[in-house]
Parts: sequence; C-alpha cells; structure tokens
Amino acid sequence: MNNLMDKVRGIYEQFDASHDFQHIERVYQNALAILHTEPEADAEVVKIAVLLHDVSDKKYTDSKEQENKLIAELTLSEEKKQHIRDCIAQVSFNGGNELEATSIEAKIVRDADRLDAIGAIGIARTFAFGGAKGRKLYDKEEDARTDMTEEEYRNKNTSSVTHFYEKLLLLKDLMITEKGKQMANERHQFMVQFLEQLQNEIGK
Repeated sequence: MNNLMDKVRGIYEQFDASHDFQHIERVYQNALAILHTEPEADAEVVKIAVLLHDVSDKKYTDSKEQENKLIAELTLSEEKKQHIRDCIAQVSFNGGNELEATSIEAKIVRDADRLDAIGAIGIARTFAFGGAKGRKLYDKEEDARTDMTEEEYRNKNTSSVTHFYEKLLLLKDLMITEKGKQMANERHQFMVQFLEQLQNEIGK
C-alpha cells in the first residue's frame, strides 16, 4: 500500500490544491472511519480505490491511462481489479448523473470522497478550485441549475458560490452509509452558516 501511495503522490501533486495528495489523505481517513462501521466491506478494495479515484479525474485529463496502468500493476485477481475500477467509476457526482453505487465498497469510497467536499474543507476546496479555474467568487445574477447533463455541469464556468447550490448542499442527503450520514450533518450545517454570513457581508 505504501508503494502505491508513493506512486500516486506525484500524480496528485500536479493538480491544484482542491485535488492534491492532501485530499487523498483526508478521503482515506474518512474511508477508515466508515470501514470501522462496515465490517463486511473489503478494506483492501476500499483503500486502493480511494488512492486511485482521482488519478484520471475528468477535470484534469481526458484519459484513463494513469488509472488503468496503476490497476494493471496490482498483484490482485482480475475480479478484484474490476471491483476497484467499478468503485472508482461510481464515485463522481457528474452533475447529478452519477452511476449507482452497487457495492458496499463503492458506497464507502463515494461517501468518504463527498465528505471531503463539504464542511470547512469543502469550502476551502471550492474556492481553491474556483481560483485555479479563474471563476468568480459569486455572481448575484446567476441561477443554480437543478437539471443538467454531465457535459453542462463540467463545461459551464459558474461561480464558486453557485457550486454550493448545484452540488455541495445536496450531498448530505445523498450519503449512503450510516456513518457517512452522521459525519455529513455537522459539515453541512457549517456550510449553511458560512453562506448565511457571506450573504450578510455582500448584501442580498
């Protein structure tokens, strides 16, 4: 596992701060917390899927080359390798067009990743990504979309605050595991308080 961590660290450090290796470390810790409450899950699959889930993220590359290469190098059965691929494929929100999480391992990885998208760290990551992409902090004239394709979700350069309404505020109710739901509640409320304070400061 340490060898795989070393391999992926260099990949993630090429991304902006919203998806760097620290993000992976936090998601890993979230996954461990959920694993403690889901003893039937295959911990090895969960841990590897966490480490690899963003190496071929569509926000940074159009190719699955890195993901495929790293999975091919694993000394695991083909069945387990495919299970890892499936977990990774089932993580992304995709503008509300996500795939169904079909295994407890995929559910854990998805919840662990989404927990890192909300709360204080979620706020920090949103503005880090927005800054890297040259997005506005907020746009009072911009309406949050409630129905969009994956392409529309990824390609429109919406403000960072609009992203809260299009994704982050929805995640609490999309958590699957009981532990994920518990962990999401406090983080969600912190985001709500942040947005209320922001509105007070910029004026409605």
